Amino acid sequence: MGNETAGNEPVARHEGKLTAMAVCWLLGNGSLFAWNSMLTIEDYYSRIFPDYHPTRILTLSYQPFAFVTLAILTYHEARINTRIRNLVGFSLFFLASSMIIVLDAATSGKGGIGPFIGVCAISAAFGVADAFAQGGMVGDLSFMCPEFMQCFFAGLAASGAMTSALRFITKAAFEDSHNGLRKGAMLFFGLSAFWELLCVVLYAVVFPKLPIVRYYRSKAASEGSQTVVADLIAGGVERPKPEAEEDPKNLGRLSNSQLILQNIDYALDLYLIYALTLSIFPGFLSEDTGSHSLGSWYALVLIAMYNILDLIGRYTPLIKCINITSRKGLMVAILSRFLFVPAFYFTAKYAGQGWMIMLTSLLGLTNGHLTVCVMTAAPKGYKGPEQNALGNLLVLFLIGGLLSGVTLDWLWLIGKGW
Repeated sequence: MGNETAGNEPVARHEGKLTAMAVCWLLGNGSLFAWNSMLTIEDYYSRIFPDYHPTRILTLSYQPFAFVTLAILTYHEARINTRIRNLVGFSLFFLASSMIIVLDAATSGKGGIGPFIGVCAISAAFGVADAFAQGGMVGDLSFMCPEFMQCFFAGLAASGAMTSALRFITKAAFEDSHNGLRKGAMLFFGLSAFWELLCVVLYAVVFPKLPIVRYYRSKAASEGSQTVVADLIAGGVERPKPEAEEDPKNLGRLSNSQLILQNIDYALDLYLIYALTLSIFPGFLSEDTGSHSLGSWYALVLIAMYNILDLIGRYTPLIKCINITSRKGLMVAILSRFLFVPAFYFTAKYAGQGWMIMLTSLLGLTNGHLTVCVMTAAPKGYKGPEQNALGNLLVLFLIGGLLSGVTLDWLWLIGKGW
């Protein structure tokens, strides 16, 4: 490890940065590509499962498993092999995507409670995979340069934009053919399985060998992190086997509770961002926006506009003059987003589809922008092991916000008399 952090440090700290950024973007994309594929083919599931509110049910089956799994992994974060964790996550995404195709082939694309339970189980598997991969990757990237985190979260949003674009293509290509919706849906998950397999290879073979990645992982190891040992070895960096577990008491690092107390505003920021977003997207946009001239394309257009603007919003913090770094400024901006609640309600009830498309675009833009502002600012000033732990904790609050948003969406549905 000495050669990695001594004489070659100035070179290693920058060598391979662009390649690492590209890989981070691809891995972020893979962390949500399978799940976004399931959301984007909601018109197919709405047709074969018309009585079960598939968009809402699938989201509800995904989020609790993601949250509980991530809570367990976050609690034990200091003793978990990050390499194994991330590879398990991407491998599970690959297997679950493949199982969607197997299930559909076995049931010949027919509806019913049995196939729907199977789809819900696969959705839950996506949630578990998300907890492994997204939490592990964010923790890993928290002690590297902020550009990696920005690229990873841009990749997360790009998965939504890509799946929306692909859905338009498949819908247009297969709309008039026999079983067109089904063909498009299965094509989606074929692509998803391929993409997740690519992510397994990228993380296992390419990412750990990049000099800049080896530099940051070596630096984290020198500060006491043991979660990076397997990745260091995979990258060709020798490191002695640790004598003791990474323990806050032994290493003089802050505990998880201390990290949360010092960053409670950042944690609440992420919770509030996603609680609001998921209370509107995708359930409300898919089912509660009325009938319009775009017909069956309307929900797809709304979801596509959200995803595209969410992606753009994750790049806007690169413009320094609009990158919000003030902790108070972030909280004010995030609380002001709750004005979307009455805005969406009155737009759905009284306004035309143009206004709804604009409002959905703003929801996506602010979601992406504020997420990256928080995630790049929070880890600054801590040691590697603390940054890893904080990254996991912040993702836990993010997933908690998603779960709360889904719950609020269901309360809205129940209030309407479902």
